[in-house]
Amino acid sequence: MRVSIAGAGAVGRSIAAELLENGHEVLLIDKAPTAISVERVPMAEWLLADACEITSLDEAALQRCNVVIAATGDDKVNLVVSLLAKTEYGVPRVVARVNNPKNEWLFNESWGVDVAVSTPRLMSALVEEAVSVGDLVRLLRFSHGDANLVELTLPPESALAGTRVGDVAWPEDTSLVTIIRGTRVLTPSPEESLESGDELLFVAAQAREEQLEDLLSVRRDPSED
Repeated sequence: MRVSIAGAGAVGRSIAAELLENGHEVLLIDKAPTAISVERVPMAEWLLADACEITSLDEAALQRCNVVIAATGDDKVNLVVSLLAKTEYGVPRVVARVNNPKNEWLFNESWGVDVAVSTPRLMSALVEEAVSVGDLVRLLRFSHGDANLVELTLPPESALAGTRVGDVAWPEDTSLVTIIRGTRVLTPSPEESLESGDELLFVAAQAREEQLEDLLSVRRDPSED
């Protein structure tokens, strides 16, 4: 997979290093000469250019990229890069960094963004996830289809504890994608039974989140114990 990253700061370099370790081709683009630190990520391609300029993106051959990541510290730049990547070059997947949470509403398909990553929101979500059991926590927002990656830790008193995945009447527009049980990561087959303490990861439409939380948090009737 070929990935272009606009912004060669600490965030961009960190992403590039991880992608390279996983065997992907990576191009880092930055207009600041001081940001071009080839020795820090020697396996990456580097381009000294303004990622908001069409000529620069032509030089980067953005049309060959499977993914573009707008990772600069400027939300305006990230939006322009995302829009150009999607509309001018037809990049299949555009991921954009949101620096100011107040601007998060702009990072949607209208600006070419498939996935918006807000560091403050993600950090607060991880804090909530660490202390919450039975509460739905939104981890990531996908622009297309108004869907989110959400997590809920199944509480001990949940009526679904012991129920097979295939027997649960899940809400429409929701998909259980992973069950994390201790140190194990499980593919949720229909025969897999849910257990209290399971961390459940879903891709769900925002309009279904409340319904999903209600379903997972319904308390078991004590008379059944």
